[in-house]
Amino acid sequence: MKECKIIDLPKIHDHRGNLTFFESTNSIPFNIKRSFWIYDVPGGEIRGGHAMKINEEFIVSLSGSIEIEVDNGFIKKMFILNRSYYGLYIPSMHWRQMKNFSTNAVALVTSSTIYDESDYIRNYKNFLQLIRKK
Repeated sequence: MKECKIIDLPKIHDHRGNLTFFESTNSIPFNIKRSFWIYDVPGGEIRGGHAMKINEEFIVSLSGSIEIEVDNGFIKKMFILNRSYYGLYIPSMHWRQMKNFSTNAVALVTSSTIYDESDYIRNYKNFLQLIRKK
């Protein structure tokens, strides 16, 4: 099973400001099929709370900080995203919760598949049953 990991991105420094980018398969381990961003999250709210059977994601905090708890069914890990020059790769079959969004935090999420509701596992007990069958 693939593991979650922080991926460092190129940071091009210039006196006019920094530039960072990522590219499908060169920077992240999948072809990008969908991108979306999460913002204006009210204090105390939690985003995510699901796993995906097939979809993989790469998440970057473009502004502010975000805590992401990832669970593979056996071990939980906490990642803090607070710089725009690295991101978190989350493989399929990992439960995730995004929380503690700072004021004005913006998370950019790229996905390996287009949106498909049937790919989502939204019940944690069902997730654990599926993951422990493997």
